[in-house]
Amino acid sequence: MKAYPNDTGWFEKYGGTFVPETLIEPLRELRESYLACRSDSSFQNELRDLLRNYVGRETPLTFAKRLSEKLNGAKIYLKREDLTHTGAHKINNAIGQILLARRMGKTRIIAETGAGQHGVATATVAALFGLECVIYMGRVDMARQAPNVQRMGLLGAKVIPVDAGTCTLKDAVSEAMRDWVTNIKNTYYILGSALGPHPYPMMVRDFQSVIGTEARAQILQRENRLPDELVACVGGGSNAIGLFYPFLSDGQVVMTGVEAGGRSLTSGNHAARFQGGSVGVLQGTQTFILQTSEGQIENTHSISAGLDYAAVGPEHAMLRDLGRARYTSVSDVEALKAFHLLSETEGIIPALESSHALAYVMREAALKKSDFIFLVGLSGRGDKDLSSVLDYEKRHA
Repeated sequence: MKAYPNDTGWFEKYGGTFVPETLIEPLRELRESYLACRSDSSFQNELRDLLRNYVGRETPLTFAKRLSEKLNGAKIYLKREDLTHTGAHKINNAIGQILLARRMGKTRIIAETGAGQHGVATATVAALFGLECVIYMGRVDMARQAPNVQRMGLLGAKVIPVDAGTCTLKDAVSEAMRDWVTNIKNTYYILGSALGPHPYPMMVRDFQSVIGTEARAQILQRENRLPDELVACVGGGSNAIGLFYPFLSDGQVVMTGVEAGGRSLTSGNHAARFQGGSVGVLQGTQTFILQTSEGQIENTHSISAGLDYAAVGPEHAMLRDLGRARYTSVSDVEALKAFHLLSETEGIIPALESSHALAYVMREAALKKSDFIFLVGLSGRGDKDLSSVLDYEKRHA
């Protein structure tokens, strides 16, 4: 495949820069600063050092032996982003962007968060470098991710509740962008997923591609061959594109992204953009979004706060069009079953986001031969989701 995005931020017909005029120059400055850092050996050396000695990379590739036996089919490997410092893949991108913010002379950091893991990661790196930090989070997400809200506070961040709209991730992004427009001079916006205006989808992908780079080398060492299929959950899609990107030229490797099927695939009950969305523009980028025929953004639902978003990253939309990756969805109920199954068979409590990817593997594993290899991106740990799971099961008992 040729290199994407192009110089103006397009992944074929997806991506671009759809922002107010006041953000055009800051985004140009950001793009030029990032491209300079990407080829700067001192920046890259500092990034590698922090990923190794602060984040805890490389993360293990774990063979899920008992889960594989239970499902009576394929071999299942887990790329363990749950074992990073802060407990999810979000720290990879946050470390990269805080170094960029420091190079640009910014003294104030803002971010949005849904499941709270990006907020925690941002608060963590801001504390590490002694920078002011403000996190925007929807009121609904704050209630279902209370432990992460508490963690952000302990790290010194100011968490601002967002009461607009559905009080979830989409609305938190909007508030963060309003803040950025108002405070351009001293503020850096650490966007958490492979979304938004150019250069964010490219930057986040690059910082997260450490996941796939490690996983590719690890599976070759363990099995002496590449996996048959990569599987990752897809909200905005940063952990998935981080896993997929280093495998794009390996045409024999199937890549499957799993969206949130929610309660059902009817309007307002899910967040599966490829199962009912259409091309449109949301919060800076053109991609697949859930919208009405009049172009109004539809409400979304997922038991997982990190997948509850109306748009998907533009590179995922391109990969789907090109046929290089495929996308499906699983329901809340299926994700909960996977949450329990991995916990009980492997002693690993997965995030509800990751549980969607696991649920797909549960569905497919028995249909494969015993030498078939799934490599699953375990994007984070499930501590943050325990209250959501217990509350859901109490209501549906």
